[in-house]
Amino acid sequence: MRVAFMGSPDFAVPALDALVEAGHEVARVYAQPPRPAGRGHRETPCPVHARAEALGLPVRTPRTFKDAEAQQAFAGLDLDAAVVAAYGLLLPEPVLTAPRLGCLNIHASLLPRWRGAAPIQAAILHGDSETGISIMQMDAGLDTGPVVLTERLPIAPDTTAGALHDALAPVGARLVVEALEGLAAGRLAPAPQPSEGVTHAPRIGRDAGRLDWTEPADALERRVRAMNPWPGAYCLHGDERLRLHAAEVVPGSHDAAPGTVLDHRLTVACGRDALRPTRVQRSGKAPMDTDALLRGHAVPAGTVLG
Repeated sequence: MRVAFMGSPDFAVPALDALVEAGHEVARVYAQPPRPAGRGHRETPCPVHARAEALGLPVRTPRTFKDAEAQQAFAGLDLDAAVVAAYGLLLPEPVLTAPRLGCLNIHASLLPRWRGAAPIQAAILHGDSETGISIMQMDAGLDTGPVVLTERLPIAPDTTAGALHDALAPVGARLVVEALEGLAAGRLAPAPQPSEGVTHAPRIGRDAGRLDWTEPADALERRVRAMNPWPGAYCLHGDERLRLHAAEVVPGSHDAAPGTVLDHRLTVACGRDALRPTRVQRSGKAPMDTDALLRGHAVPAGTVLG
């Protein structure tokens, strides 16, 4: 089929590769515009843009699809379908309806659970035991369109957002190719999402990793995993930010105020139980096991972390 691909981050790259490998004609790739990155703040293309150029595919990076010129250019591609994966731009109705089969979105949750921008992090934050991929035919709502295919994936107790991202991306790539072929052949039909079980996953900000020690330890442990690798969970030791890459819950009651270090292993009192960081990172330093950190940077019992 003749398709367009619309995506930006690493999550979307396997889907672009899968479309090419399946023999579909990728008439155009749309990606977010290049942005300053690195120490030199040089204009850098996003991962999908870079991959498309490596594949020799034409790339466009509009800042909006609200103007008539961009919509007409898209309609002029005469597409069978468009595949959308974490693109980052709002697609108006004229774009959604231009391809013969519409626009198919690769969404990293089991819709209608976790509609929105951060479904991977939300699933971990809320202690879900499973998530998955939904291939959805897009409509004007926020992830409200009918679903063509789904596939479930378990979430292990130690799964980080980064690991779940890497597990879901190839599933989405495989599933969207299957969905395209099934829709074209008439074997698949989009099914409306149920009205029950709707939840929303808002965009994650840079400060979403701040740890509030008044929360239960199990909730904080999930936040450590959900914010790994970005934006990173952290607390304050004095004026220094201490990032937590991994942690474990230490059950048991205590009389200490939340945020108080309880022992020589950096076990921290929480609103319920305690949290023991197992892998940490000081500002400007490399990540290390907590035992290694404490050998050269003591944090004595009784210290209160911010």
